Amino acid sequence: MLKKVDSSQLRVGMFIHDLDCGWMEHPFVRNRFVITTEDEIRKILAAGIRTVAIDCARGLDVSNAPTVAEAEAATEAEVAAIAAQPITPLRTTLAEEFDRAMTIRRQAAGLVKTVMQDARLGKAVEMDRVSPVVENITASILRNASALLGLSAIKNKDDYTFLHSVSVCTLLVAFCRSRQMDAETTYQAGIGGLLHDTGKALVPDAILNKPGRLTEEEFEIVRRHPRDGYDLLRRSPEIGAIPLDITLHHHERRDGTGYPDRQGEQDISELAQMAAIVDVYDAITADRCYHKGMPAAEALRKMYEWSKFHFNPALTQEFMRCVGIYPIGTLVLLESGRLGVVVEPHETSLLTPKVNVFYSTRSQTYIKPQVVDLARGVGHGGGDKIVRHESPEKWQVDPLRFLTVA
Repeated sequence: MLKKVDSSQLRVGMFIHDLDCGWMEHPFVRNRFVITTEDEIRKILAAGIRTVAIDCARGLDVSNAPTVAEAEAATEAEVAAIAAQPITPLRTTLAEEFDRAMTIRRQAAGLVKTVMQDARLGKAVEMDRVSPVVENITASILRNASALLGLSAIKNKDDYTFLHSVSVCTLLVAFCRSRQMDAETTYQAGIGGLLHDTGKALVPDAILNKPGRLTEEEFEIVRRHPRDGYDLLRRSPEIGAIPLDITLHHHERRDGTGYPDRQGEQDISELAQMAAIVDVYDAITADRCYHKGMPAAEALRKMYEWSKFHFNPALTQEFMRCVGIYPIGTLVLLESGRLGVVVEPHETSLLTPKVNVFYSTRSQTYIKPQVVDLARGVGHGGGDKIVRHESPEKWQVDPLRFLTVA
């Protein structure tokens, strides 16, 4: 039996089934092992890992701990409550915005690549080239955030660093907009999101793209990138305080386990806390050379759990409402047995988005794509309900192929 326990409850003789830290480095070669020494427990606590899953069939039990299934059910109930909040209505349809969004994303990725190359050569960032790209991203988000947010799920492993920066910019601008922050603050946050990983230009590619776990020495080099990025960006006199702050502090955590300054919750600015949420969400949903990305819906639920320690819980919940409980591009199973990809959120209920159905799990065949508005009743384009989010690998389907039909 798998149980979810607080790390403070760990004892020698327990079997770790999952360290539950998908976004963090940890000091163990494996995720599953028997605890044999008190030193291993101290390492888990020192790494900032607050909860773990134990296998009671292979080690000691904790009698009053919930099972993993019970913990997930409790999280799902809390997520449903978060979903019962209105969201910002869209100005254009996904179909109208999608082609423009593709062009904007491609241009933005090219710019980030140039910025990284210039940084390696010691050149200052040319803000007159950055500003129009951030303005285009912001304009697209204002018209229909679903287009760029949906495209954020599509990443080439070889171009991850550049596409991640574009996604963080996109997500952070959408986050600011959903919180009704003013235009200048949103714009400055967008610049910070686009340039937040500039310091990685100084990290050797062999470390950035290493397929296995980093050594402590290699991870120390990676940990330098916020400070390196901050120093690189300061060479541009036009750069503002907000982008500098986001670049320097997007890896800080509210419990003080982050880097480079180990700031606590009271010290981290609001926008840096928002950037931290966005950065981790995009990182854990992406396929990398060393791990498989989580489905977006699962990642949000994990981040909700982690927010009790590492992120601002209120901001995490607002971010979940921003991107949707079932984010654009999420594969979902409906009560009818059909699979579909979420293509657009509903204006008042995040649990009833528009879904483009394309596959029957009962006949295990593709069907003619059809957009189902889950907020409508039978005979009005709806009459179905989401049962749960699904893994594309489980069904061997590519939901993003059906994202553009709306």
